[in-house]
Amino acid sequence: MSTLCINPQHKMTSDTLLSPADAHRTIDEEALDQLFRAARTHKGWLDRPVPEALLRQAVDLAKMGPTSANTLPMRIVFVKSAEAKARLKPALAPGNIEQTMTAPVTAIVGYDLGFPDLLPKLFPHVDARTWFAGNDALIADTAYRNGSLQGAYLILALRAVGLDVGPMSGFDPAQVDAAFFAGTQVRTNFLLNIGYGDARKLFPRNPRLAFEEIARFA
Repeated sequence: MSTLCINPQHKMTSDTLLSPADAHRTIDEEALDQLFRAARTHKGWLDRPVPEALLRQAVDLAKMGPTSANTLPMRIVFVKSAEAKARLKPALAPGNIEQTMTAPVTAIVGYDLGFPDLLPKLFPHVDARTWFAGNDALIADTAYRNGSLQGAYLILALRAVGLDVGPMSGFDPAQVDAAFFAGTQVRTNFLLNIGYGDARKLFPRNPRLAFEEIARFA
């Protein structure tokens, strides 16, 4: 893991400086910029293909993030071909068509309601499948929450391997399910356009809440 490298563009105070014991565990400022501070939600894309190897690498990183009882319910379809894009297009809101059709890849990020069947493999030290038996509400809640967590991990993983992303709602999930997940227990969560973003098409970054508006100590 990288050591701490202070970027002079970021002001550090006595409250934010790390002790020597913690510094070795912190990724450097450049990495923090790439993952968070300088990363943007892209809607315009450069005409540059996305290597499949990077998508595989990002999935292999994202799957390492924590989920409840290691349920790992996220399922992904990487839409790349013209035929697949044509199947996706009717489900999109009009304002999302151009950014999706021009993106080199669009990930359909779903969650699998059938995840309990894999728990003997994924959580083998107890019979976790019995926790969910006959409880459809718990299955749906667990799949959606943990699938959303994994979708967030995927966004960071894609940024980490050098790609840009544009997470997106504004589509008809039922149409996407029918086109890509028919006959399965997978349901669509959100869409994620992936590629190399065209910075010329970015708007100024929107404001963020202050710490005190987000969090408190109890």
